[in-house]
Amino acid sequence: MRCEELSDHYELYAMGAAEEPEKSEIREHLNRGCEDCMAGMSRARSITSFLSGTAPLAAPSPKLRRRILASVGVEQRRFGWMPLLVMATALSLVAAVYFSGREHEFAVMANSLRVQLGRQNVELTRLNEAVAIINGVGTTTVAFGPGKNGPSNGKVYMNPSQGVLLVASNLRPAPRGKKYEMWVIPKGGKPVPAGLFQSETDGSAMHVQPGSLNLGATAAVAVTLEDEAGSLEPTSPILIVAALE
Repeated sequence: MRCEELSDHYELYAMGAAEEPEKSEIREHLNRGCEDCMAGMSRARSITSFLSGTAPLAAPSPKLRRRILASVGVEQRRFGWMPLLVMATALSLVAAVYFSGREHEFAVMANSLRVQLGRQNVELTRLNEAVAIINGVGTTTVAFGPGKNGPSNGKVYMNPSQGVLLVASNLRPAPRGKKYEMWVIPKGGKPVPAGLFQSETDGSAMHVQPGSLNLGATAAVAVTLEDEAGSLEPTSPILIVAALE
């Protein structure tokens, strides 16, 4: 049988109430690692597990059982699989209503988790790049501090093969529509854009610009406040400058 033909029997299988040939077919699909059936069974087990914990189990009276069966046009002659099948159908209907109502909520939660995971991956990559620069062979460290160019202080790490890392404190978050832009200033040349960044609410900031760097030809690393789209050359006063001796 195809997975589509078995989908209505997952809940019964999860409760041990599936009949042949569906029972054997589902088992065969699971044994060969069918992804559709494995996913369907995972959902079915979650539904039955959820429903089993929503209320204590109670044995229906024979009179109530007869009324339920009579309401669907079935005459009960002896106890067998029929009551269990009726209960399974009812559980499936309740589960369908419950989970269809929460489908949008689950989709929103899943999307939020994907966004958070993406941000964490970006942050992890940035931290790995920062560590590689700090621990890299040939890294040069230059400190900067409060002065005429502003109150911020921190360090700039420069590695010829890994790039530039700027770590600052007391740097106010850029206002709306603005961002900080880092510049690598070569000796006797024009400043070269080295990426945009924003500081945190506590004034801390970390910016990584990976890539190769000619330390011998570099005079300084600087930071200015620019439009959020960035600029090809500085358009505002220098806020941070870390000069190589």
